[in-house]
Amino acid sequence: MVDPANSPLGKMLLEEITPVVMVLCTPNVEEACLKNGLSFVQMLTPFCNFNNIDVPVRTSSDHPYRLQKFKLRLFYASDIRQPNLEVAKERLKQVITQAGEEDFSELSLDPPQIGDFASRSESEILPSWFQFFNKELIRTLSFSDHEAFDHPVACLLVVSSKDEEPINKFVDLFNTNKLPSLLNDGVMDPKILKHYLLLHDNQDEPSEKATKILTEMRSTFGPNDCQLLCINSSQDGPIEHQENLWAPFKFDALPSQHLGCFLNIDDFNEIKNIMQELSSKHIIPYMEQKIRVLNQQVSATRKGFRNQIKNLWWRKGKEDALDSPSGPMYTFSSIESQIRILGDYAFMLRDYELALSNYRLISTDYKIDKVWKRYAGVQEMMGLTYFMLDQSRKEAEYCMENAFNTYFKIGSAGQQNATRCGLWWIGMLKTGEQHKEAATVYFRICGEDPLHSAVMLEQASYCYLLSKPAMLHKYGFHLVLSGDHYKKCDQVKHAIRTYRSAVSVYTETTWSHIKDHVHFHIGQWYAFLGMYDIAVTHMLEVLACSHQSKTNQELFLRDFLQIVQKTGKTFEVLKLQLPVINISSLKVIFEDQRTYASPAAANVKESLWHSLEEDMIPSLTTSRSNWLELQSKVMPKKYKESNICVAGEAIKVDVEFRNPLQISISISGVSLICEHSASPDEMKSDASSSIIDLQHDENKKLTTTGDVNSPFILSEVDLALASGETILVQLTVTPRVEGILKIVGVRWKLSSSVVGFYNFESNFLKKNILKGRRKSQHSPINELKFMVIKSIPKLEGFIHPLPENTYVGDLRHLVLELKNQSKDPVQNLKVKISHPRFLDVGNQDELNIEFPACLEKKINVEKSGVHAKTNNMSQDVFLFPEDIAVLEETPLRWPLWLRAAVPGDISLSIIVYYEMGETSSIMKYRTLRMHYNLKVFPSLDVSFQISPCPSRLQEFLLRMDIVNRTSSNSFQVHQLSSVGQQWKILLLQPVDSVLTSPSLFPGQALSCFFMLKDCKSLTSEDRISSSSPLLGSDVRLGPQTSEDETLFDVSRSPLADFHSCERLHQGPYQQGNQHAVDFILISRLLKDNIHSGASDPPHLFSHHACHCSLASISPISWLVDGPRTIHHDFAASFCEVNLRMSISNSADAVVSVHVNTSDSSSSSGQSSDAAVAAAHSSEDQAGWHDIPVANDIKITSDVLATRVGKSMSIESVSHFIWSGSSSTKVLLEPKSTVEVPLQICVFAPGIYDLSNYVLNWNLLPTTDQGNLGEEKPSSGECQGYPYYLTVLQAT
Repeated sequence: MVDPANSPLGKMLLEEITPVVMVLCTPNVEEACLKNGLSFVQMLTPFCNFNNIDVPVRTSSDHPYRLQKFKLRLFYASDIRQPNLEVAKERLKQVITQAGEEDFSELSLDPPQIGDFASRSESEILPSWFQFFNKELIRTLSFSDHEAFDHPVACLLVVSSKDEEPINKFVDLFNTNKLPSLLNDGVMDPKILKHYLLLHDNQDEPSEKATKILTEMRSTFGPNDCQLLCINSSQDGPIEHQENLWAPFKFDALPSQHLGCFLNIDDFNEIKNIMQELSSKHIIPYMEQKIRVLNQQVSATRKGFRNQIKNLWWRKGKEDALDSPSGPMYTFSSIESQIRILGDYAFMLRDYELALSNYRLISTDYKIDKVWKRYAGVQEMMGLTYFMLDQSRKEAEYCMENAFNTYFKIGSAGQQNATRCGLWWIGMLKTGEQHKEAATVYFRICGEDPLHSAVMLEQASYCYLLSKPAMLHKYGFHLVLSGDHYKKCDQVKHAIRTYRSAVSVYTETTWSHIKDHVHFHIGQWYAFLGMYDIAVTHMLEVLACSHQSKTNQELFLRDFLQIVQKTGKTFEVLKLQLPVINISSLKVIFEDQRTYASPAAANVKESLWHSLEEDMIPSLTTSRSNWLELQSKVMPKKYKESNICVAGEAIKVDVEFRNPLQISISISGVSLICEHSASPDEMKSDASSSIIDLQHDENKKLTTTGDVNSPFILSEVDLALASGETILVQLTVTPRVEGILKIVGVRWKLSSSVVGFYNFESNFLKKNILKGRRKSQHSPINELKFMVIKSIPKLEGFIHPLPENTYVGDLRHLVLELKNQSKDPVQNLKVKISHPRFLDVGNQDELNIEFPACLEKKINVEKSGVHAKTNNMSQDVFLFPEDIAVLEETPLRWPLWLRAAVPGDISLSIIVYYEMGETSSIMKYRTLRMHYNLKVFPSLDVSFQISPCPSRLQEFLLRMDIVNRTSSNSFQVHQLSSVGQQWKILLLQPVDSVLTSPSLFPGQALSCFFMLKDCKSLTSEDRISSSSPLLGSDVRLGPQTSEDETLFDVSRSPLADFHSCERLHQGPYQQGNQHAVDFILISRLLKDNIHSGASDPPHLFSHHACHCSLASISPISWLVDGPRTIHHDFAASFCEVNLRMSISNSADAVVSVHVNTSDSSSSSGQSSDAAVAAAHSSEDQAGWHDIPVANDIKITSDVLATRVGKSMSIESVSHFIWSGSSSTKVLLEPKSTVEVPLQICVFAPGIYDLSNYVLNWNLLPTTDQGNLGEEKPSSGECQGYPYYLTVLQAT
């Protein structure tokens, strides 16, 4: 616990509750003192405070104690009166204003930070003028009529040696008319100690006259009460003292005014001795004597049981009296006043026990008398006495709270006293480290005066800061409240000071609204003071206030721009918050050996380009080396990790600007900030360029001159951002000369008033810079640094006319155009495409062909004349002819074919490799990256189903299903082609009967049936691999018009090339697989659906179906041949019918076939027409059935080629039997056919189904196929085909 005497409150009490000396002096005295710029009281005041007076004191007890510290308070008699309230308020206002002026220079410094307060003491944290203000506030209650510590203890009468009849002057000075009214009215005792002082000015005359007057004074007033003081003893003119003793007491002194200039050291010593002697030999002994006398009187009249009973009896009935703020008038001679004087005198002489006993004694009397102001005053002194005794903190706080509440009950008359009581109470709480409670008391004493409230709220805020733990939010909140009150009183500098202190509280918080409130008002107030630079700094903090209402946003921006306009200059701001820059979306696109044909190509993932380049870039001498390793050998070691760019080629930087406000803003002059040096050792700014190293010096200015001699060219962009809008801006810098180029940041101008800068932080760019190959470890600072090499050739590429939207199967003729703007040619060109299924490189002779006429079949074309593409492919890389070069004035045009293979969003990436010869020692080759996005919509869904024909060997029934999946387009089916020479497609019905309409409308479905025949005329040696383009067989499906009679040759490029790609994508590749057929359906988009005009290219669609399997479950196929209708006379005999079964082996191995016939009733049948129909309905089988009725062929849509089971329910006895061999076994060589004779005997007329036989087959292993001999042979069983025989009775 701190010693109360050494606490701030204890020191204040020792200074403010001390004996008062009334001063009466003549005008000549003041005149002599004014030579030093001081009044008489001001001259003596610095010498009235004694830190080591060491005077023995004995009050009521017999045990003396020594007084070390003592102070006198000197007042002119005219000042001993209760201060005027308005004058006191004006005085306090001056104190506050003066404090604001003194702190004005600190307003331009950085505001204090919360972290700085942790290591600082309370005296260092609090503003220095708080203590002075509190003292002045307490002094506004001086000379109160209910307190005695302001009563004069002594009177100092001062006469000048220049005065005529000085003895009479002394007598006249203490005239009743000149005394304060408080002494004449009986409030104060006029019988006080008098001390006579003769003042002599050494500059007027020698001191002999003064000595004579002093002798006369002593003979008249006594030898001990008279003294002589000689001043102005300086003989060498004015003296400038190193220490200004009067600065704390002379508030209106000018800085150039030298106080005490004629007082030398002798004068100082003499004044000090006189005042010390006055205190130790006169005032203190007088107060001791007064205390002893008063104590005896009080003991005789009030102390003791008898006196207490008498006092209570005398005051009986006063409890019923009405409350009065001041109560009855007590003169200085009343016993109550005497007790109060005794207590105050004892307090001033440090006898706190005596003081407390008398305060307790008088407190009861005042309470009974309901003199609440006097009662509160005594309670207040009791609390201070408890505090100084350091005995009971609880009692001290109770007395202070009681006094405080009592003052408030009085009303406005006790408001000032309550304020003083509150300040003393706060001092107690602070001494006990109860800062939170102290803040509460500050809040209670705010009052109605806004200026007074401002100071109290500010002091309360520091109490919250000093609490343990610190209550930072309340600290900031009370600072803001205080600042608002200061502003209401036009104390703008104090308002700024409090708001600045609050900034550090809200900087790291999410309390956005109060943060904006603080910064906005600080900016306004600084602008009011004319400090526009600092005002702009704070206004910048509220520009990006997206959480504010639209009205507030408009207000903030308008005031900000007005302040900037008042400065008369353009402000340059680092990290301007408006607009917001999304640094995470920053992308830097540059071209080294990799060049881009379009922005879309630059946005493709580097991994895709890397995979395409693997087979194109030539390997260097070292294994797995790349161009970067070669580059590091020729570059300076210090910058070997720098990126490479080419002079004259732009570096593009994508920066995302976002407007966080609900109002639109205009941005102009958006450009990059770059620096360039001619060599790696010189990274200094060039005077002709916009070069600023913002990372190291934020105070540098940026200039953009646009000089033609600048080493680089910057692009500028103007844009307007609507409410909440985000715009991606692409900025460019184009280096002109070789050297080192570094991109530092970006600059822009907001509303043509404020220039904003943003310094790119490299750690955000690591993952966003588009680099081709992985480098060794990069330092972040080098990510935006480029080594500029001399200009080299660069190709520009275009593909036209490439559509953005198309339909599946769309086949188009395109042109790749390559341009070279350099004088140096490029050669050794290669092309690789990411999706060869969609895009194919054509032959040079296909450049100017007419499409689709180029694909039409010629009448006299030989089979050997198939126009397949020349083999320029090496692992999907197309090699241009060696003699092809791209020159400056002659662009290279090369044909391309586009086919939309599947629906969806397709990204086509094309890379062109080329070499430049000896143009550059660093780059020997470059690549052109091209990228296009293609949206493919569904068109026709085509599916095929193949089933063996039950009535023909080596023939199959083909079903084609087509569905138009578009929503608005109609198609015309043109032709169906089989790929290869083995199979031939035939129509089962005329085209007109199948296609009832020439158009396939949106959503319409169509099914067509064909016969697929095996062309046996071709030998196995003539069969061509399915991977090679074949002539195939074609069926025209379009309407019978001369315009559409021409068929398209599917063996020509690009149809054959695209079909090869489709075979790879639609299924596994099988060399020489004769059990699968590929089909190509060609259709057209009706011209009525083409809305783009006559210039739109012809629309041809190809749909490819690959690996359509011919193989069934069984490797064998068979056909039963014989009569269908027989007329026989059953009256003569039964009927014998001879049949033939042809069995074919389609496998490459020997097959053993076992034919078993059955005569069971469940397998035979004789029925009427109704029975036959019932049998059909009960079948649980699928397949094609050849049922000749009236010479017509009916084809069903069943798919499976074999029968699993069959059940016919005919209840009659079998009317036919198999009369031939019931079991026949044959061996079939690969690709061979045998005939087996069959015979039946029919006993009655009817229609008979001869399908009651079974073929069991076994596939025998071959001995010439390696590991195939180790496999077990497969086997199976096939149910017979339906064969209907009609037997009629002969007539």
